[in-house]
Amino acid sequence: MSSSRRAFLGQISTAVAGAGVSSLLVEQARAADPASPPRKLAVVTTEWTIGTHAWHMAERFLVGYPREGRWHKPPFQVVSAYVDQVPENDLSRKRAAEFGFTIYPSIAAALRAGGERLAVDAVLIIGEHGKYPVNEYGQTQYPRYEFFRQVCDVYRADGRVAPVFSDKHLSWKWDWAAEMVALSRELKFGFCAGSSLPVTWRMPSVDLPHGARVREAMCVAAGSPDSYDFHVFETLQCMLERRQGGETGVAWVEALTGDAFWKAYAAGSWDQGGWDPDLVEACLCRSQTLEQPETFSHRHPTAEQVRAWVKEPVAYRVQYRDGTRACHLRMNGLVSDFTFAARLHEQNEILSTLFYLPPRPNVYYSTFLMHMAETTFTTGVSPTPIDRTLLTSGLVEAGLKSVKQGQRLETPHLAVKYAVPEKSLFARD
Repeated sequence: MSSSRRAFLGQISTAVAGAGVSSLLVEQARAADPASPPRKLAVVTTEWTIGTHAWHMAERFLVGYPREGRWHKPPFQVVSAYVDQVPENDLSRKRAAEFGFTIYPSIAAALRAGGERLAVDAVLIIGEHGKYPVNEYGQTQYPRYEFFRQVCDVYRADGRVAPVFSDKHLSWKWDWAAEMVALSRELKFGFCAGSSLPVTWRMPSVDLPHGARVREAMCVAAGSPDSYDFHVFETLQCMLERRQGGETGVAWVEALTGDAFWKAYAAGSWDQGGWDPDLVEACLCRSQTLEQPETFSHRHPTAEQVRAWVKEPVAYRVQYRDGTRACHLRMNGLVSDFTFAARLHEQNEILSTLFYLPPRPNVYYSTFLMHMAETTFTTGVSPTPIDRTLLTSGLVEAGLKSVKQGQRLETPHLAVKYAVPEKSLFARD
């Protein structure tokens, strides 16, 4: 067995031990013969063009990815794919010809590889990019739920299941997201999902202490509604789920825009309708993209400058059921990265960090998310909590509805409870 193979299996053991994976699954992974034929993988995606998530993620299983200073080739072979939309710059046909897999006209045919029964050992669902309807709340109605249901229909019909990874939100609709999690548990297959933010590098490389009591937390970020809101909620959640008592769910979400945002920005505290300004400062001090006036470098912006640069600010104030408070500030024009800060009961100093995303074209951070997918495919159990992505999917929907309605939204349906192990899985190598 090669040293890279031993290292990989050691990482699997460490990752899944905290997720409650049985020792049998770990030993099965250890016993896998690197010389044996690779397991079969089906890719189900909306679009496969340059820059899409299929380009970032599915191709890791075609060519491998860097891991701890070595080039790691997953023990999987892409044998089939379903591609929902095929624009002129489509890459899927080129990749199929280059790597020898078949593109099928339906998800069922792709999972059965043209035969009569399930013929793959894992399914990679990538429901991001492509031209799909946008609803009144600004949510792109990507068919992630529809893809997932068709996968489950094959499992039911064929009496066999395989692990699934689904990129980003579970669904734009809460009821569908909850159904996806329920189906994975009913049919008993490993289900991993979510954003690359929880598993990317952090600068500095810190985590929320497991069991800490959190007063208030903050993320400052940028990006488009819906798609990037999800990344920020995943950033918040991967930290806050570690707090004392574990996750308890969310009581309400309040979105603030325009003048309401600037009133809250100046309020000076949560109790006055805003947030802790020291948390904002801590986030900005971690940012590597903080805007500056012409000819200046690394100066803290004044309130007047912030207001001049940020044209369409959005704040999401989130009240958790256990009293924890969190806020997401979307401030395009001020920053273009993702930072986190929290005030803890046990510490005088604010805990803060940057969630680091290396630039294109290599998009190295997606390798860590695909490592989570590969671990799920290998062991049959997700190393990251699917309940996190269920809750963050619901937070995006609630936040965008609050924007549209212009008022606080009570969220009794977001009473999602779960706990995570002390060891976390973000990138350190």
